[in-house]
Amino acid sequence: MGVRGFMDLFADDGMVNAGGQSYRGEHLGDLVVSLGKLASDVHREIHRVHAMGNLVAVELSIQGTFSGRFETPAGVLQLTDAKLDIPGADVWYVEGGKIKEFSCNVDRSSMLAQLGIRPDFASAVEA
Repeated sequence: MGVRGFMDLFADDGMVNAGGQSYRGEHLGDLVVSLGKLASDVHREIHRVHAMGNLVAVELSIQGTFSGRFETPAGVLQLTDAKLDIPGADVWYVEGGKIKEFSCNVDRSSMLAQLGIRPDFASAVEA
């Protein structure tokens, strides 16, 4: 499924929440595009799906090969060809057969470690 196919799954007022940001309207596909830039082979490995009325919870891993640029406040990380396997969970609220709200939640500590970003805990303790 391409970006347009992903966007077509959403209600007219649908929303994606991920990484502390929300996307709506013509920007619903921005998350898919940015993940594709990070890892061109990115995909979701689905482990379990739970449906309860209009709520769908998905246990998953985001997998791929880090082959792009990752912009951070500290600068840009260049490709490393690191294999990514980031645990996460999605929560979907569905109305009338369309996604009203999609919240993507990943284990950021695992993601950063797999990208080669190591926090400097020593300086945090000294502060």
